[in-house]
Amino acid sequence: MDLTDKLMAALDADCAGAEARLVEWLRIPSISAQPQHAADCVRAAEWVRDQLAALGFTASLRQTPKHPIVVAHHPGPGGSAPHLLYYGHYDVQPADPFELWTSAPFEPAIVDGPHGKRVVARGAVDDKGNSSTWLEALRAWHSVAGGPPCAITAVIEGEEEIGSPNLAPFLAANRDELKADVAIISDTNMWDVTTPALSTRLRGMCYVQLDLKAASRDLHSGMYGGSALNPLNLITRILGDLHDANGRIRLPGFYDDVPELSAEQRAAWQALGFSEHDFLGDIGLSVPVGEKDRGALERLWARPTADINGIWGGYTGAGSKTVIPAEAHAKVSFRLVPGQDHRKVFESFKAFVQARLPADATAEFQVFSASPGIEVPADSRFIRAARSALQEEYGKPAAMIGCGGSIPVVSSLKEILGLDTVLMGFGLEDDQVHSPNEKFDLRCLHGGARSHARLLAKLAG
Repeated sequence: MDLTDKLMAALDADCAGAEARLVEWLRIPSISAQPQHAADCVRAAEWVRDQLAALGFTASLRQTPKHPIVVAHHPGPGGSAPHLLYYGHYDVQPADPFELWTSAPFEPAIVDGPHGKRVVARGAVDDKGNSSTWLEALRAWHSVAGGPPCAITAVIEGEEEIGSPNLAPFLAANRDELKADVAIISDTNMWDVTTPALSTRLRGMCYVQLDLKAASRDLHSGMYGGSALNPLNLITRILGDLHDANGRIRLPGFYDDVPELSAEQRAAWQALGFSEHDFLGDIGLSVPVGEKDRGALERLWARPTADINGIWGGYTGAGSKTVIPAEAHAKVSFRLVPGQDHRKVFESFKAFVQARLPADATAEFQVFSASPGIEVPADSRFIRAARSALQEEYGKPAAMIGCGGSIPVVSSLKEILGLDTVLMGFGLEDDQVHSPNEKFDLRCLHGGARSHARLLAKLAG
């Protein structure tokens, strides 16, 4: 039996242990957004610190202005193998609305699903389950070979779900300690339950709050309606101008830096057999929106978007109150593709709004998050190793996919530490991330652990 076979045997023999450890971690309500769970965030950090320490890592909690970051190091056996940086996060989203859960969100339930057993809990896939795949792979290497075959640094933060406000400063302050050759993250999806995937594209983000103000106070709509400017009417008119009839975004210069897909990339995505009808049908919709002259995956992975995420002002309570509000507010997000500059997009949005303001209105803008789109070189030795590991485990090639969402840490790792990232995740489309009844299929936990163990072997040569 060769080393890889021994690793697979060790992982298979400890499936129950891996599931029990994940359940233990999931019981900790590490909600980073809620101050009453600050101590739980510390407990979740201590849990993963102790797991890594038991595997021979030098592991510690590093304090930040909010929640601690776990940093762990293992020197590996030395030699020419690359130094890997694993990233994960132990914080989770709030669980409400609680009444929609079929079981308590922090009392993990193992239930039957169409693909076997699954664990239902907040954080099941995002990101405790996904992070557990590489933690269990490291455990197998420790059991079988006494430690990993490469030097490894692990960084597990507790603020990802609130925008990672302290991560970039931490990376910059500890740049020398965190040197590595590549980062590895499991916080993405497979193509489907039997088909692994590597994500090589991520959209970036520019998230803005717009505040419009007019009169000095709320006004009686009978006394002032027809004469006084209504900021809610104005903000809806302005934001309604964001898209044209063909779904294109009308900000000046918005598409100047958006690259066209190559014919090869477009053909590869078409070959994936994606059904937009089924994709929308799963959420109760049937008619796609967006740019009418673009294919579904191109719109989801390689084209930018503009969306109103919230809008408010005036009276929204029960019954009626006939006011013309003095203020109106909206939150607007732009998903950006590689090549676009979030600063340029923000300035274009400001100019777009200001050009439509009448004399008595003023606009203020707040930027809550901004990150560039990322494209990872698909032919690097690290991606080739990951493709080989996934092919071995699943018996079919990994789908090379994009991701419509944003993972800001990927850009931080590139900009601050100079690291490309291997995005090898094991979530599924129906995992209900950030929703009630979030789940993680146990076959994804075990397949992910086996894949990460194989990846380590490939990278060590």
